[in-house]
Order: sequence, then structure tokens, then C-alpha cells
Amino acid sequence: MRIAQVAPLYERVPPLLYGGTERVVSYLTEELVRLGHQVTLFASGDSVTSAKLIAPCERALRLEKKCHDWLSYHIVMLDQVFRRASEFDVIHFHIDYLHFPVSNRTQIQNLTTLHGRLDLPELAAVYRQFDAMPVVSISDAQRQPLACANWRATVYHGLPPDLLSLQPEAGKYLAFLGRISPEKRVDRAIEIAKQADMPLRIAAKVDRVDQDYFTAHIKPLLDHPLIEFLGEIGDKEKQAFLGGAEALLFPIDWPEPFGLAMIEAMACGTPVIAFRRGSVPEIIDEGLTGFIVDNVEQAVNAVKRVEALNRAACREIFERRFSAFRMAGDYVAEYTRLLTGDRSETPVYTHGRY
Repeated sequence: MRIAQVAPLYERVPPLLYGGTERVVSYLTEELVRLGHQVTLFASGDSVTSAKLIAPCERALRLEKKCHDWLSYHIVMLDQVFRRASEFDVIHFHIDYLHFPVSNRTQIQNLTTLHGRLDLPELAAVYRQFDAMPVVSISDAQRQPLACANWRATVYHGLPPDLLSLQPEAGKYLAFLGRISPEKRVDRAIEIAKQADMPLRIAAKVDRVDQDYFTAHIKPLLDHPLIEFLGEIGDKEKQAFLGGAEALLFPIDWPEPFGLAMIEAMACGTPVIAFRRGSVPEIIDEGLTGFIVDNVEQAVNAVKRVEALNRAACREIFERRFSAFRMAGDYVAEYTRLLTGDRSETPVYTHGRY
């Protein structure tokens, strides 16, 4: 099958440091190539891929300090995509709804995975206007605010099995991995660690938009003997960071669409203690890969129980539910359904079965 993958240009594919969407696009692209498909990747020029790369910009835009208009390069990319549209059987977009006005007026088979939050009130008008655009959610919870969208399937993210490995023996610390932002609630993670009397290591980036929040609300909390702030880390550091943790804290306060850090921890055999928001109940197998909690007190109690969980079982569940092979297979099935004209919705793949 001739497949185009269209990635955002904010990070390279895969990202050097933090980055969710571009990381998933990389895992999917590489697995599709491994399966024998002809894949073209539209992404920043510093991307690393075994697919054919077409780049509208030299470097990831987040790293390009001279770039003031990120939208401009995405418009250039879309023109490149549609000029080459006849070369592909399916075009798979990962850039939200940016391409909808053009895709809606063509006969090109296309699919869009929505990677972000969908509870913003302005989005309803877009998906009502373009209600024929076939879209995929990354969790069932993600799609709830937009019942009007043309949902084709839910496809959970997956990782290459050899990216991270089981670490049978945990260290005596808790981990937080992600962004410093109000919705990620690293302040909750700090409070949980303090009440549980467990060291907390924080590996997180601070975006410019969150710099004031970090300075005013988080930085003062870091001056505590149990708390260690590492800053932003990349894939090379994740094995030791996540694998050495007794648990990953995921104390979110927003409708998380997926939460890649949760399955990265599982891949190391590290259980997750997560708040019951967004995708969390779909990703965590309660009492097997972690605990789902509703408040700080429950999270502290979960810390005391997490040592009893089987890290090898955690890894086994990751391999069964969240591999890149499974993710690619689900997407190939969706591409095939598009090409054969099957308009029904695919049941969600969950807990190893449909």
C-alpha cells in the first residue's frame, strides 16, 4: 500500500526531547515500512526515518528561534501533499483539522488521527461543518465532546517493543514525566511524594507559555529534600528514569486524550498511579499495571501498595495492548476499509481483544 504520513512540524520525527504526536507518527511510520508498505513522510527536514522524507522546512519549528509564523510552513506542506496526492492510496493526517477544507473537496482517501483535547467549545463548529471527514480517536474518552464527528475507530498508541525494556527491580523513588503546566499537576505529584515520604524525580519541559506558571507556582515547591527536578529528557534517558522508578505519578487535572508516558512506564515494568480523568481508565488495568485514584489521599495509599504489583506482568500487558505492531495493524485495517468503501465504525481494541 502507498501511504503518506503527514506530521506536525513543531518537533522533528521522532522528537529529540519531549513530543507526543511526532513520536507516535515515527513509531507508526517505521512499523509500516517494516511491514512492507511504501511510506512517504511529510515532516521537518531534521527528521530521521526509513520512509521517503519530504520536508517543507529544514528544522523542527520549536527549535527554530527565527520562525515567528508556524502556520506558514504547514500551508506549504499541505500544498506539497496535495500536489503529490495521486502517488498515494491513502493520506494519513496528524495535523488536526488544518487540511479539512481541501480534503473535503477531493476524492483522495484520507484519514485523520486527532491527537489533542477536543473539549474546546470552538471545535464543534468545525466538525459539524466537515462531518464527512473520517477521523480516528486515540481513546474513547477523547471523542466524547464531539459526537458529531465522523468517527471511524479508536486506535490506541503503541511503542516499538525494543524501545524500552523490563527492569525487574525498582528503585526507591517516584517519577513524573511530561510538561510543567496547570493541567498536568506536577504540584499534586510533589504533594503525594511528600505525604508518602518518597523521593520524587521530575523530568519535564517548560514551554514558553507555561514559564510564568512554573516560576510562580512550581519553582518554590522544588526546594525540598525529597524533590529533584531534572528538566526535559529524551528517549535515551527514559529507560533509566522510568525503569528505576517504583511508580510513575500521573496526577492529571484535564481530559487527557491518551498519555504516552503511561505506556512508556509500563514498557519498563513500572506501574502507574493516575488520576481518573480522560483516557486513564482505558489505559490502566487496575491492580495490574497500576492504580486509578480520585484524590491525593488515595494516591498516597496507592504508593504504599504499588510495590506488590508484578512488574513482569505490567510489561506483558504492555506488549499485548500497546505495541507499535498492534497500532500499525489497526491503522492498516482502517486504510483497507477506506479503500473498500466500508463506512461502518470499527470496535475499539481494548484489553487484548475487540
